[in-house]
Amino acid sequence: MSQAVPPELPPIREVMERHGLSPQKSLGQNFLLDLNLTRRIARAAGSLVGRQVIEIGPGPGGLTRSLLEEGAERVIAIEMDHRCILALEELSAAYPGRLQIVEGDALKTDMRSLVGGRARIIANLPYNVGTPLLVRWLQTEPWPPWYETMTLMFQKEVAQRIVAPPGSRAYGRLGVLAQWRTHARILFDVDRRAFTPPPSVTSSVVELIPRPKPLAPADPKILEKVVAAAFGQRRKMMRAALKPIVRDPVALLEAAHIDPTVRAEQLGVEQFCQLAETLRQQAF
Repeated sequence: MSQAVPPELPPIREVMERHGLSPQKSLGQNFLLDLNLTRRIARAAGSLVGRQVIEIGPGPGGLTRSLLEEGAERVIAIEMDHRCILALEELSAAYPGRLQIVEGDALKTDMRSLVGGRARIIANLPYNVGTPLLVRWLQTEPWPPWYETMTLMFQKEVAQRIVAPPGSRAYGRLGVLAQWRTHARILFDVDRRAFTPPPSVTSSVVELIPRPKPLAPADPKILEKVVAAAFGQRRKMMRAALKPIVRDPVALLEAAHIDPTVRAEQLGVEQFCQLAETLRQQAF
């Protein structure tokens, strides 16, 4: 059963005022204060009873409260803004032994070592680190990864890129990398007015469930290199787009059984994997 929020916990807005927690644009901060919405996000990740959860950028702790309230056995909250630590420590005191606060940069944190097992990643990601963090998680080795699922909030435009099919305008690097190793879908949108301060765009909550095996064999680093080059000049044919990373793009494409005159958005995930594997084999 989920546990009720202890009655002594004050409203999030009051916590922010007491600790001087005005959101910082430089840190990509947009705080969620609506606990009905944070509960919806927490519940979207499935039952949290007995689960470990990694949360990135908890800020004053709105979503953190909901994760604990929904029964998470342990929440590991990674926060680089020192101003938020005291607010989170109040929450930790209300849930003894269940909230671990890690002060630091999530991009430089070894999350696998923090959980000591499998965990769920649930976060309203700061806009300025959302994409780099996702790419890092998608490149985790070995695979299947240390995390069970990811339930993450992005700008809607980024969310659409994650789930976009080949041939669509939004299809690109993120879509290939995400769909290669996970089943990804958009769960629901979040109106900009739900945040403090309101961002200029709508956000979306995305669910990513790791595949037991990737769609096709490929080295993660090589695949990202190929995909980044291909979509870096997406209007060009592949034979031209790959020139910055390959001495003879035409030979590489032909060896991978791909028409050198196609453009990146015309290739499926498996074809990009084949291209990456061909490049890896030619390098040795």
